[in-house]
Amino acid sequence: MEKHTYWFIFNNSEVLIKEVEGIAHIVTQDDIESTNMELSTIQPIGQVDENSVYVASIGDTQPPQGFSYTDLRRLYGRIEEQHFFLAMRALHIFTWLEKNQFCGCCGRPLTMSSHELALQCENCGHLVYPRISPAIIVAVVKDDQILLARPNRVPQPEWYSVLAGFVEPGETLEDCVKREVKEEVGIEVDHIQYFGSQPWPFPDSLMIGFTAQYAAGEITIDPVEIGHADWFSVDHLPTRPASFSIAHRLIEWFISSRHIRTMKSQGKD
Repeated sequence: MEKHTYWFIFNNSEVLIKEVEGIAHIVTQDDIESTNMELSTIQPIGQVDENSVYVASIGDTQPPQGFSYTDLRRLYGRIEEQHFFLAMRALHIFTWLEKNQFCGCCGRPLTMSSHELALQCENCGHLVYPRISPAIIVAVVKDDQILLARPNRVPQPEWYSVLAGFVEPGETLEDCVKREVKEEVGIEVDHIQYFGSQPWPFPDSLMIGFTAQYAAGEITIDPVEIGHADWFSVDHLPTRPASFSIAHRLIEWFISSRHIRTMKSQGKD
């Protein structure tokens, strides 16, 4: 198999891709050399299938002929899945590098550590590791309905998702689930179970998924965070989040579990 050096090159938060007959490709070393791109913030981030991978910035310039910038979330399904999730890692590291150029203790420039993924101050020795912000995301179920909400920050009125929020210092993940649901929609939950997790580099989250059962209360939204929230059945679901997201997986879990429940109630295996 032919070996390549892959480059995830960012202009702000958009990644540079090569367009060939409408098909998206990750930029390679050959592309770098043939277009004479001027890059900065260059950093190796590992290997995939023995191919070296780098992240870099191209600055606020027009893309070369045959290339374009795209929001990373719109790239899903246009490139191989392993490359997509590698691009998510690249964006996380790129954002970290861009936001941590100087030491927070003495103000001197930071340099990359030679033996770990960390930035180091050569003056005072302060180490800065990539920031990872844990956040819970939860599918709350009541009988045959799932609780979905539309955040105020989302412009599409038909778009709904499960609830999510950042973990606070001193909280367990389960405590965070209870607090966020209570704060955002005014209800109480129990039977909290771990579902799965997903890196979410927008800019630096780790989404930790749960399922939970409705326990008590009526929906009373926090108008600062939530535009609308309601219970939805399988047959009346609104527009859902992107298919690569854990939010989408949680809603798919609800659909599958209701389908299985219906089959059992009808005496079918």
